[in-house]
Amino acid sequence: MIMDQSEHKTGHFGPFGGQYVPETLMPALEELEQAFNYCWADTHFRNEFDKYLRDYVGRPSPLYYAERLTRHCGGARIYLKREDLNHTGAHKINNTLGQALLAKYMNKPRVIAETGAGMHGVATATVAARLGLECDVYMGREDIHRQAPNVRRMEYLGANVLPVDTGSGTLKDALNEALRDWVGSVQRTSYVLGTVAGPHPYPLMVRAFQRVIGDETYEQIARHENDLPAAIIACVGGGSNASGIFQAFQQESQVKLIGVEAGGSGLETGKHAASIGGGRLGVLHGSKSYVLQDDYGQIKPTHSASAGLDYPGVGPEHAYLHEMQKAEYTVVNDQEAVDNFDLLCRLEGIIPALESAHAVAEAVRRAPRMRPDEYLIVNLSGRGDKDMSAVDEFRNAQKKEDANSE
Repeated sequence: MIMDQSEHKTGHFGPFGGQYVPETLMPALEELEQAFNYCWADTHFRNEFDKYLRDYVGRPSPLYYAERLTRHCGGARIYLKREDLNHTGAHKINNTLGQALLAKYMNKPRVIAETGAGMHGVATATVAARLGLECDVYMGREDIHRQAPNVRRMEYLGANVLPVDTGSGTLKDALNEALRDWVGSVQRTSYVLGTVAGPHPYPLMVRAFQRVIGDETYEQIARHENDLPAAIIACVGGGSNASGIFQAFQQESQVKLIGVEAGGSGLETGKHAASIGGGRLGVLHGSKSYVLQDDYGQIKPTHSASAGLDYPGVGPEHAYLHEMQKAEYTVVNDQEAVDNFDLLCRLEGIIPALESAHAVAEAVRRAPRMRPDEYLIVNLSGRGDKDMSAVDEFRNAQKKEDANSE
């Protein structure tokens, strides 16, 4: 497992990370870490993983020059890393494939997962079907309503979608239920966590499986340009797609790493999901990081039009990068995300995930203030078929608000 000087055997990034879990889970985490360390160093496992990425997922995903979007903005050129073109339509399958292969190695016949936008659930169900594993996916009741097409996809793939009614019925609550399940079924179950959050070894392991995004991008851009990008931009909920693309560029001081959090209705309203922009140090789901919490340490409700960013915490490495000023984290609100969802649809013929539209919005903000000889890369983490009804609901709610204010 590759670590820098800020990481040690318990998976800390400076003061962030760690393993804040019940004693009953420690043996499972130790087993998982040992299995990952062994397999990641094993040529046969890596070859099998790479073969599936190539022949099943469809990697490498293209790096696309968004010419019409660039002309619209003026200034810097904008490239899109097209993770939306992967099998299942998002970056999530890179990680679920790796974790499912680990489950096979550990002789676990069942995998479980949590999901918000549904893409991680779909990706888990997909690889479980391919590898012959049982699959249960926990999903908040609110997200089941928002992401009905992905629920159907999971069911067609043979997964059981288990509704979660506790709390706000969103991603945080689904993750709670998945952890409870794992505590009681660890002998036959492997938990496929979907992001770079949670207890060690998940942040490091998920980063390793997602690093293929950054490695490909680094190689591809050398064929397009004679210089490194001015910035890499990616949306951040838990932060796996950002972590994956940032890794290859972290040692390049001239490249700005920019993570974009979900501003919801605006930070000033309290209705958002920006853990770095509006949170503080705390512990959530077995890891210390920035968390949205009240004065008593209770987790605050989150809000975002994007189900995949609707999470009250962020991966510990992102907290560390922010603390050390090695990356910049900004906020894009729902209105900006929906506007740029529309913009990319109409200018480039690409329907982005609402999550990815947050990153597109940040690029559209920045490009006009930059020189034409500079360029940005946006990690287009997923496609937006799943979000069309959510966008319609947002617009309809806006119309009602406008009518009421007249």
